[in-house]
Amino acid sequence: MNYPAEVVVHPSGKFLYGSNRGHDSIAVFTIDSDTGKLTPSGHQSSGGKNPRNFALDPSGAWMLIGNQDTDNVLVCAVDTAKGTLTAKGAAFAAPVPICFKFVPVAA
Repeated sequence: MNYPAEVVVHPSGKFLYGSNRGHDSIAVFTIDSDTGKLTPSGHQSSGGKNPRNFALDPSGAWMLIGNQDTDNVLVCAVDTAKGTLTAKGAAFAAPVPICFKFVPVAA
């Protein structure tokens, strides 16, 4: 069975991502700019079990994926032209990662 947890639209408005807890992946969709129709375009492994939350950084170039049941986080690069995700190294340990927020840093 598949259980979605989080749905996020890329800052460009061209892609939609959804965490898929049954498949342990992030589903990737393209968004038709005229109709809003979603077209499936692939999946990226979450790098662990039970991905709950994930977040795109404000530029849309990076995604953090938190896996609740394996206590780890996967960092992915986002191809901002295609919407595809590429894992950057192995997932790293983090206890019960269930929510990410990017916070601006004052200079």
